[in-house]
Amino acid sequence: MKVLVTGADGFIGKNLCISLARIDSVELLKFTRGMPDEILVSFIQSADFIFHLAGINRPDNDDEFFIGNADLTGLLCQTVSRSGRNIPIVLTSSIQAERANSYGRSKLKAEMHLLSLYMETGNSIYIYRLPNVFGKWCRPNYNSVVATFCHNISHGLPIQINDPNVELSLVHVGAVVTSFIDVLLHRPAETLYINVDPVYKVTLGELADQLVKFKDSRDSLITEPVGDGFVRVLYATYISYISPDSFSYPLVKHEDSRGAFVEMLKTRDSGQFSFFTAHPGVTRGGHYHHVKTEKFLVIKGTARFGFRHIVTNKFVEIITSGECPEIVETVPGWSHDITNIGNDEMVVMLWANENFDRQRPDTVTYKVN
Repeated sequence: MKVLVTGADGFIGKNLCISLARIDSVELLKFTRGMPDEILVSFIQSADFIFHLAGINRPDNDDEFFIGNADLTGLLCQTVSRSGRNIPIVLTSSIQAERANSYGRSKLKAEMHLLSLYMETGNSIYIYRLPNVFGKWCRPNYNSVVATFCHNISHGLPIQINDPNVELSLVHVGAVVTSFIDVLLHRPAETLYINVDPVYKVTLGELADQLVKFKDSRDSLITEPVGDGFVRVLYATYISYISPDSFSYPLVKHEDSRGAFVEMLKTRDSGQFSFFTAHPGVTRGGHYHHVKTEKFLVIKGTARFGFRHIVTNKFVEIITSGECPEIVETVPGWSHDITNIGNDEMVVMLWANENFDRQRPDTVTYKVN
């Protein structure tokens, strides 16, 4: 199946082409800016499906809106009509097609070309009136406030907000591409207009605040809730704008005669992650907690965990090593320690259910042995 993508080198086009290239049955035809119309016509004549993404949104004058958005779409529809074949077409229009501005009118006229093709020939068409689309590879300082904010904040550059209460409607490019692929593979019947979900509502002020928190998390180690919803895809977008020389960042390493201790990541409601080392024969711990709980995982070396109940004096011992991964959990009211009983340095991963608070450490010294 030959699939033509116009605007293949644009933001949405790049993301779509990457996904299309993973489908074995698809042969990609890429039409990009600067190519002559004759190339477009020849591509259409051999195409089995068309994603028409090419368009103009930042012209030198308003006439370019209609040349790049409406006239190009007219040529495409005319060529499809003359082919005598049903070549399904996906058009990326805009929610601004409902507005009385030059860009919106040019997008509306492009839609009308497709609707005329559908009315005259019955050719399958799918029109997407997209809100602001964001995600990786969107050009900053062009027409996307998300891309601009992500780029500037990640590079320590200023951003400009005239009204922080302005609300944006946003959709992630991944959701757009997923919908496109679904249309390509399933060709929904009796459908002219398609909406992409989810659409996120956020103010400019909220957007900027969240991006600043992403940037600050490298210093505070407190990660945002990036596992779900808008924050998940926004974080993925934000880090796509950091420079390669910023892919890594240093952590504070605390060292003494026993070994080293490093905090890696903290959360706002699910504790923190860290790791520590211990030299052969070294014992760490020797304390209990009232509420705090921890999970230990020895990833290198051999450890002896000792537990003593602070009221009954009951003693429990557990031996574990990096050879057989096993979680050892501390329990409130039981004093605990960990000793490196191997011959080499021991490395232990540690999760605590709460971030360490020096003012309220919930750590009481109590020797196990």
